Amino acid sequence: MTRFPPRTAPPIRAGGLVAATALLLAAAPHTVASAAPTAAAPVVALGGPAQTALHPYAEGGDGPKRSTARITVTGADDTAYEGGFTVTFDLTGAAGIADVAFEPEAGIECAATAPGSATCTGHGISPGRSTVTDLLLTAAKGSEPGVTGTIRVTGEAEGTAFTPFTTEVTVGGPDLVMHRLPFDHEPVPGQKQQAPITFTNRGSRAADGVVLTLRHSRGLDIPQRYSNCAYTTDEAWTTARCTVEGAFEAGATYTLAAPLTLKTTDRAYRDIFGYGIHEAGAGAGTVRGATAARATRGTTGEVLRAVPAPKPMAARALDLEPGDNEHEADFRTENTADFVAYGDTASGRAGATVTARLGFRNDGPAWIGHLRSGESVAAVDFTVPQGATVTSAPEGCRGVSAEGTALPSGWTGPAPRYVCPTPATVRDDGGLDLSFGLRIDKVLLGAVGRVVVRGPEPRAAGLPFDPEPGNNTARVVLNGESGGPSPAPSDGPGDGASGTPGSATPTPTTGGAGAGAGAGGTVAPGAAQNTATGNDGSLAATGSSTAMAASGLAVTALTAGLVLFTAARRRRRA
Repeated sequence: MTRFPPRTAPPIRAGGLVAATALLLAAAPHTVASAAPTAAAPVVALGGPAQTALHPYAEGGDGPKRSTARITVTGADDTAYEGGFTVTFDLTGAAGIADVAFEPEAGIECAATAPGSATCTGHGISPGRSTVTDLLLTAAKGSEPGVTGTIRVTGEAEGTAFTPFTTEVTVGGPDLVMHRLPFDHEPVPGQKQQAPITFTNRGSRAADGVVLTLRHSRGLDIPQRYSNCAYTTDEAWTTARCTVEGAFEAGATYTLAAPLTLKTTDRAYRDIFGYGIHEAGAGAGTVRGATAARATRGTTGEVLRAVPAPKPMAARALDLEPGDNEHEADFRTENTADFVAYGDTASGRAGATVTARLGFRNDGPAWIGHLRSGESVAAVDFTVPQGATVTSAPEGCRGVSAEGTALPSGWTGPAPRYVCPTPATVRDDGGLDLSFGLRIDKVLLGAVGRVVVRGPEPRAAGLPFDPEPGNNTARVVLNGESGGPSPAPSDGPGDGASGTPGSATPTPTTGGAGAGAGAGGTVAPGAAQNTATGNDGSLAATGSSTAMAASGLAVTALTAGLVLFTAARRRRRA
């Protein structure tokens, strides 16, 4: 369902509808088929917020303040429903507690159908989640703070089953408002900033315990660890969920007994710190599933506590809105990350298949993450050596022309060049390690392929954070002058953020080239085919191989006009 600016329907009272409207609609025949679905009927799920807090009823001013509960329908992931459907709202459980108006999605009609009931009708349910209507809820006149009611939502359509949904509405409640912290957003590595987390309860009742959530990316750190906090860490983020007991009174402001310390580490570059506050309760701050198994508690024994703030903060109007419970701060740190390309060497006779290991490592000190956009940090651009065909390529690598342009639509044949994007994050001491299967179709002594780590787009090929662009290029050499297969690159530090284990630069053989700076000259493209992920390993022949009898000779000119280049191997910094 495509969203367009919605219409707002007149309010509908949960306790009773206008009699004339009810009589008029009762006399009209039901227009949506109600045939029972078959056993194999597709199932769509109705959904929305489990609970919604309502502002207490207030006379005068702009009238009662509204809360919103969005009602959705989730269709099958791979099938769209094309027929008509009806969603019915039973409002009798909220009689005298809530008044309800409907703001439907474009193409959906909502109206009263009987006392204490309303329906929304539409046509077509797309795969995935779509909005049916927003319930605009206000506390009914005469309702008392603390009372709770229910709204039951059901649906029907020919040949389709609906999973019903029930939402609770409660008059009044806490409204926890997180105060924004005044950070220095351009820190330097090693800088420490105090984070005196402060929040106010602007609601109509006390919060029975709160959960403070702290989330920071890899370039930041909070050195304190508390026994009432559960910590989880993945490749890019560390999250702490801290359960703080107590009654946090309406109208009061609280701050941490001791401020947190937010440290900018040596690996910082573009980082984010998020901090939020929610009332403890059903699911608040709970760590579930695989994340729960990895969660650890602070071991210092110190307990994170919130105490009344020494100075009251300026009050603002009650809003009962969850959108002000948390904030995020973005940090830009002046730092660098050295991306170092590496290649490989191998020998084999015509018809043999070898495995080329190539890619790059991040020698740091910074980690690089595109946390907001989710775009790739960089790409590895591999030009296939002349006389070889790619038999297997890593998943996600795409074949391009020798000039780097897209291949014709429907292309399934070999490609002379492959571009492999990185994930949105590359950790310090991480990188991207790739394995290509290469079949040697024709033995050309010293055939050279080029490996370049560059920006994710050809038009922006530079890496603005990399201070040493000279080591962004390496070579893959087939049948170099030494003749024998080269040893495998030694395993280096692992890096889950890069998608595969990290590895150090391989050791070149005489006349070959591993990772290093400045592979130059014109490289003749080879035919290639982008297929399944290749086997890991060195460039050792997996078919029969024959050592080339060129040992001890200085090769200065090669067949087909190919020039043999040697490249100084760039070794990893200590």
